[in-house]
Amino acid sequence: MLHEKLSMIYDNVLRRNPGETEFHQAVREVLESIGPVLGKHPEYAESKIIERICEPERQIIFRVPWEDDRGEVHINRGFRVEFNSALGPYKGGLRFHPSVYLGIVKFLGFEQIFKNSLTGLPIGGGKGGSDFDPKGRSQREIMRFCQSFMTELYRHIGEHTDVPAGDIGVGGREVGYLFGQYKRITNRYESGVITGKGLSYGGAQVRTEATGYGCAFFVEEMLKARGTSFDGRRVVISGSGNVAVYTIEKIQQLGGVVVACSDSSGYVVDDKGIDLDLLKQVKEVERLRVDVYAERRGGGASFVPARSVWEVPCEVAMPSATQNEITGRDAELLVRGGCIAVGEGANMPTMPEGIKVFQEAGVAFGPGKAANAGGVATSALEMQQNASRDSWTFEFSERRLQEIMRDIHARCLSTADEYGMPGNYVAGANIDGFKRVADAMLALGLI
Repeated sequence: MLHEKLSMIYDNVLRRNPGETEFHQAVREVLESIGPVLGKHPEYAESKIIERICEPERQIIFRVPWEDDRGEVHINRGFRVEFNSALGPYKGGLRFHPSVYLGIVKFLGFEQIFKNSLTGLPIGGGKGGSDFDPKGRSQREIMRFCQSFMTELYRHIGEHTDVPAGDIGVGGREVGYLFGQYKRITNRYESGVITGKGLSYGGAQVRTEATGYGCAFFVEEMLKARGTSFDGRRVVISGSGNVAVYTIEKIQQLGGVVVACSDSSGYVVDDKGIDLDLLKQVKEVERLRVDVYAERRGGGASFVPARSVWEVPCEVAMPSATQNEITGRDAELLVRGGCIAVGEGANMPTMPEGIKVFQEAGVAFGPGKAANAGGVATSALEMQQNASRDSWTFEFSERRLQEIMRDIHARCLSTADEYGMPGNYVAGANIDGFKRVADAMLALGLI
């Protein structure tokens, strides 16, 4: 139930942002957590901090015309929502996927405010993308689209203003094309304007692995808090993209056994444990579906088409694909299958009813804004290295990432304890992230 004041704010969000269901969901989740904060800090209500945080500072929508290899002209829509800059320049990825519309970008940008705040680093929250679908497109078509997209976006970004990165559909290849076009248009080698770059032109060690590694580190801390570890645990991961691949890699290094992963065609089960080299070859190099992994893996691996990976019993679940992928029914299946911990590698992958099932069952639940903050944290470290014209070793960068994730975990737990909700990582993350942004906004005046 929402606090009366927060219920009025939420009703106003619904009225002012019709049809943006993912954004509504993200706002409600935060508002449900911060009710106790208003009792201790009435100044947040008096200054309408919450209303201001729910309204983006800037929303940019633009046309992206481009030409395919047959000479046919296509027109996509581009977005950049610069949500909150109280803590630093807007920071958040670009998503290229047919599902992208303003509501998706606003939900992602809103989540990014608190995720970035939790890192303790000086970055604000934003997000962007396009309804362009890179699947099935040639490399030249993707390059032309990225160049057209950046031809409009460049005027809105900068290393002290707004720093995009990658997200679904935007990997190292796309970041390279985007940065190349920015450099070409501006005649500036402003390497801090975008993160996720290649190591040869200003990228950072561990950035590729950061979201997956960070999520594994966060769940490792949750398990430690319960007196256990990944060692020998049966783990299921959704997705098979960047986040999933590097979550698998780190969990295997920590002693866990990842037995299943998925893509939009279905899932693969491999009771011997996922062969990471084979998965990388199939998904990252050849860009094929997970059924090919099962075919090449041979005995012990099987492909299940058009079904949810959450029907596979496990002790640890790592949703790493997309939003709202775990329903209440999926959560019940996981609990019955012996799941003791969930770490969200994707943004808002568990539906509200699923979160409720996990929490009522006593499952340790790490929300995305805390568990997957390693990606943006390492992006901020990339910005730091760009600003100082420096580069760090892989080992040093990974230690910094692990320190940041341990600190986020500790603050989530201590904040939840402070507000009378011990062990509630959702409340701890939302309250801690909110308070840092709110205090900065109060200090900066009416912004």
